[in-house]
Amino acid sequence: MGKVTPFLMFQDGIAEEAMNHYISIIEGSEITSIVRYGANESGDEGTVMQATFTLKGQQFMCIDSNVKHQFTFTPSFSIFITCDTEEELNNLYQKLIEDGQALMPIGDYGFSQRFGWVNDRFGVSWQLNLPF
Repeated sequence: MGKVTPFLMFQDGIAEEAMNHYISIIEGSEITSIVRYGANESGDEGTVMQATFTLKGQQFMCIDSNVKHQFTFTPSFSIFITCDTEEELNNLYQKLIEDGQALMPIGDYGFSQRFGWVNDRFGVSWQLNLPF
């Protein structure tokens, strides 16, 4: 078996915008490959057929789905980030919640120093934790 890689399926041609947002707010992250749909292919020309990016060394894959589905992302699968400082947690939270939704505002919930959970503007769920 090869490695296990989280895979994000975006709709409406926003995969590249999402990747660029994520790598801009998480230091040490980058887009590693992008293959785009060309003219007369099964997706909208220029959208992401398949891409890979890393966030702090964790590889992700993503696509722009050319098929409209009755589902999108759900908070039951989220990206969990262990932060080093309260400032880092607050900064990430503010950047991720912009045009998104708070699931658990930053607070002390008893299991760590600080914790926050958001759905970002792309519908992806993020848990941000500052351990004891």
